[in-house]
Amino acid sequence: MSSPNSPTLTLDGLDLAALLCSRVCHDVISPVGAIVNGLEVLEDDQDESMRTFALELIGKSARQASARLKFARIAFGAAGSAGASIDLADAESVAKGMFSDDKTKLTWSAPQALFPKNKVKLLLNLVMIATSAIPRGGVIDVAVSGDGEAPTFVFKAKGSHARIPPHVEELMAGSPESGTVDAHGILPFYAGLVARAAGMAVRFAIQDDEVTITAEPTVIDAPDAAEGEASDTALA
Repeated sequence: MSSPNSPTLTLDGLDLAALLCSRVCHDVISPVGAIVNGLEVLEDDQDESMRTFALELIGKSARQASARLKFARIAFGAAGSAGASIDLADAESVAKGMFSDDKTKLTWSAPQALFPKNKVKLLLNLVMIATSAIPRGGVIDVAVSGDGEAPTFVFKAKGSHARIPPHVEELMAGSPESGTVDAHGILPFYAGLVARAAGMAVRFAIQDDEVTITAEPTVIDAPDAAEGEASDTALA
């Protein structure tokens, strides 16, 4: 279980921002590069079949880049003023957009409701952690129950070679074994920060080819900070 208390590693605001920016850039560089390649083909190749291929590549890559940026805007960004709520339908839309052309399928069951921002951020970050639990693809089932004040999130990731992602539990607890965090580990580390700010505890379990991630309310030391923006001060 990821501990909601006593992280041993803290990042200052500049380091956290830099690592999150690296993560977003990593996610969008591939589709943006494909768009550039497609445009070069259109400029230099007059073969009709190649031009058709290039247009299809540009369209697909533009949709991927847009979906990843929309996801990052909510999962990592401000997406509204401090203390704001986010519609779970918007969270579902951006989450499903991440998997529209992927080997992983996403199913979603949640009430039609506005939830506090940090809880929605946690929900989306855990979707991505669930994705890394099934490296060869499969199905991720997301179930949200309860209201915005005390929700429960359950993610079931099922696929070949399912595993609890390496180091994810200590990174979410803020206590990585190495004592440091890099761009590859920033997502679970950030998810742990958001979980503590939202007053949620996260635990992992695995059985056969299915990993289950559960997030539930827990008691935290500073409840007034739980529903606000996941600021550097609140998350440190």
